[in-house]
Formats: sequence, C-alpha cells, structure tokens
Amino acid sequence: MKFGVVVFPGSNCDRDMQDALQEDLNKEVIMLWHKDKDLSMFGTNDCIVLPGGFSYGDYLRCGAIARFSPMMERVIQFANKGGKVLGVCNGFQILCESGLLPGVLLQNKNQQYICKNVTITNGVEVFTIPIAHGDGRYYASGEVIESLQKNNQILFRYCDAAGNVVEEANPNGAIYNIAGIQNEAGNVFGMMPHPERASSPLLGNTDGEKIFELLGLLT
Repeated sequence: MKFGVVVFPGSNCDRDMQDALQEDLNKEVIMLWHKDKDLSMFGTNDCIVLPGGFSYGDYLRCGAIARFSPMMERVIQFANKGGKVLGVCNGFQILCESGLLPGVLLQNKNQQYICKNVTITNGVEVFTIPIAHGDGRYYASGEVIESLQKNNQILFRYCDAAGNVVEEANPNGAIYNIAGIQNEAGNVFGMMPHPERASSPLLGNTDGEKIFELLGLLT
C-alpha cells in the first residue's frame, strides 16, 4: 500500500503526515498538489490522505473551498471506486463538505482553539492521540447518528482514561462524543485527532500507529 498526501494552500500537517508514514511506518508516500488531477499511480488498495491545517485559510467555512479543488474531484472519484481515503482534522472537514462523509464539523463548544492530548476509544481499546482544532465539534441529525450506529460507522469516541464515554471527556462538545467516523462502504475515514503526531517512539507515543493499523492502512 502506498499513500498520497494532498497539499492545499494552508495545509500545515502535510509534512507531519508524510514523515509519520514514510519514516515511522515505512510506507511509500507521494505528495499531491491541490491543482493536480492525476491519481493514475494509485490503485484501490492505496490510500489518499487529506491532512490537517487551514485549507484556503478556512475562509467561508472549514473545508468548503478545498472541496472544489481539482484534486478533490479526483479524490471523490477515487473513493467512489473503492479507493481508501483518510481525512484528519481539516481533512475530516473536507470529507464532510464533499459529501464523502455525513455530518459537519462546527466550532468547538467553548469557542476556543484546543490543542492537547485526548483519549479515544473504538469500544475495545483506549488510545491517547493529540487534537489541535477550533472547529472540531462533530454534528449530525438524529437520523444520521442512528444510521451511523446501525451500520457501525462510528470509529472513535472521546472517552476518559478508563474507556468510559462521558461528557467530561468530550473536549469540543461533539454529538455522541464522536471523534471519527467512516462511510458505509468502509473505505473513507475521517477523524479529528491526529494519529500522525503519535506514531514515533521519539514522541513517547505510538498509539497513532495502532490507529492506522485498525483502519487497515498498514497492509
């Protein structure tokens, strides 16, 4: 499996993602400029990553302008053919804006930028992963939340250190403590926490590597 990391004007986690995938996880990485239109070097067993940052300065709405970039047209086609796509932080926002994932990311409940380690769970394990966002509060209608639950599309929820999903462990006010979801087909993943910032022993945390593995991205 190889990875393509899309670089938008305002991306600031693209090199973090490249370094984690390339140096820590020993994966081939190709950097993709937002004006590029060629994904012919990738097959459906590969993965395109939309990294964190402030694409197009977050003007209008987080991820709203990036959704219309030439590269995103190809990413949408790639995903619809079964290719794997991972959006982290701003990338998650872009996936929701593009319709590849349901829901929307709103301003944090406390209306402040939050940068710290949090704990999340997939219902089995607990992982410590950093967050860094001002608009990370996931929201969707009750009908969508019910569908996400029914189809096992909720990947991660904010929890305490013991794995309890409680309001006190929710850093941004996300509905149902949602930290990450996937599409119904299981090939498009979005999450607010940054696994690429927790994938190196030098940083004292390799839980991010476990996240990539859980998503089936280390094959």
